[in-house]
Amino acid sequence: MTERIYSIGELSREFDITPRSIRFYEEQGLLAPERNGQNRVYKKKDRVRLKLILRGKRLGFSLSEVKTLFELYDDSSNSKAQLEAMLRMTEEKRAIMLQQMDDIKMLMSELDDVEFRCREELAELDGGSEE
Repeated sequence: MTERIYSIGELSREFDITPRSIRFYEEQGLLAPERNGQNRVYKKKDRVRLKLILRGKRLGFSLSEVKTLFELYDDSSNSKAQLEAMLRMTEEKRAIMLQQMDDIKMLMSELDDVEFRCREELAELDGGSEE
């Protein structure tokens, strides 16, 4: 049984990204498809990596962080180092996001205050012009 192969077009449609994005990930060393003449030939491992790249981006990981995880995985048959790195990176992302949530809450409170004061002043102006 032969291994399933994918074209760049198939992967771009499946993951709803442009072929240019896939080529960019290749340039960054995240994907390493084989070549059949001028055509890129993606295998199951490439498809899985692309899925992980996109998941990592969605979770806020940089491409260099994703690459680090891939390198840890490639260099080790033991996934302990990779899992420890992933946990450390996840904790860092969570701390950043919690700080961002706190910042957003503070900004929302400040916006509420500004909005309230503007409405009060408008009400005073409207009340003063009727007399």
